[in-house]
Amino acid sequence: MQAQSEVHTVNPKLERIANILRLVSWVSLWLQLGLGAASVLMLIFAISGRSFNQAVTPTPGAPGVVPGVVPGVNYNQETIPGVNISIFWGVCGIIALLFTSYLAFRITRFAKRLRHPDSSLHPKKADVMKVLRIAVIAGFVGMLLTILGGGSGLGVLLSKSIAQPQGVAIYDPTRIIRSLDIFVAMASMTGITAHYVGTAAALGLFNWLHPEL
Repeated sequence: MQAQSEVHTVNPKLERIANILRLVSWVSLWLQLGLGAASVLMLIFAISGRSFNQAVTPTPGAPGVVPGVVPGVNYNQETIPGVNISIFWGVCGIIALLFTSYLAFRITRFAKRLRHPDSSLHPKKADVMKVLRIAVIAGFVGMLLTILGGGSGLGVLLSKSIAQPQGVAIYDPTRIIRSLDIFVAMASMTGITAHYVGTAAALGLFNWLHPEL
């Protein structure tokens, strides 16, 4: 116990660095997980809603077709493929977010080891900086993927709003701005926010730790 007290007294700088690493990394991790979970739920709602709409849409010419709908139009077919593209990039962004969350968790383990009284168990500066550098790069890649998804989703909303004349709900239901289109766009925006939080935390720690360790 006396040896441990001496180590902690001699190395208050390491204690401070470990506390900041732990605090920032845990906050970043939980924010990323929370925003990522919200993005996943939105994507699930969008995918399940799209599948449900395709399942319940009647076949043209079959009994039960709504009067006034133009016959001969396949309403199961997406007229704008941007939704599928947006969902794809959104899923890629979620995968990248899981990786950056894992890196944030690794930083918390480094902080725990840094507080250990045995200096031989302390992580090397090169290892900590390497993980932070990878986290920054992965965060930028994840933001790029989710930006592509968000751009595709917003493009769908824009094209549908422009091509939506008076009475479009009667003549061409496929041009209606549906809630699933908005869910996809919101999922991408939430994913971008999650990646921004992780990237900002990793970049801030990287710049702060470089002269400290």
